[in-house]
Amino acid sequence: MNPKIDRFLNHRKTWQKEMMAIREIILDVGLEEELKWRLPCYTFEEKNIVIIQGFKSYCALLFFKGALLKDPKELLEAPGKSQAARQIRFTNVQEVLKLKSTIKSYLKEAIKIEQAGLKVELKETKDYEVPEEFQKKLNKMPKLKAAFEALTPGRQRGYLHYFSAAKQTKPSEARIEKYL
Repeated sequence: MNPKIDRFLNHRKTWQKEMMAIREIILDVGLEEELKWRLPCYTFEEKNIVIIQGFKSYCALLFFKGALLKDPKELLEAPGKSQAARQIRFTNVQEVLKLKSTIKSYLKEAIKIEQAGLKVELKETKDYEVPEEFQKKLNKMPKLKAAFEALTPGRQRGYLHYFSAAKQTKPSEARIEKYL
């Protein structure tokens, strides 16, 4: 047990019981405990496996390569636009305790995935569909196209995702206009 994690948990105002229960389960499968990004992070052979997170309405156990896990109980949720990470979310300590054996099996599978050296195949920016409204703007405005291409791939994906998330043409166009 890492004393830095003890201090972290002892000073928590929210989700303390839930995080302590999750921690106990994780330590029982033999992962190393570190404080990374100001959160309890658990590693296997110096590779990140899971991290415990606290949010306003839930706490979560995030699997870094969760997209590769089998999810027979359908517990895993993708946080935001993440391609690789998946979370199990909890709103009380009873949920954690009820899922103890399931969490352990997911952790063991995550360790096997790391041992096998498996990697999540991430979609590249070119694999994302460019919304028709945005493509028209890119075709008409060479400076916009150059500026967009100068962005990092992650920023490009973020914009493409945001523009295409609108269900109708008008909101999509409004989003595009706002960010020109």
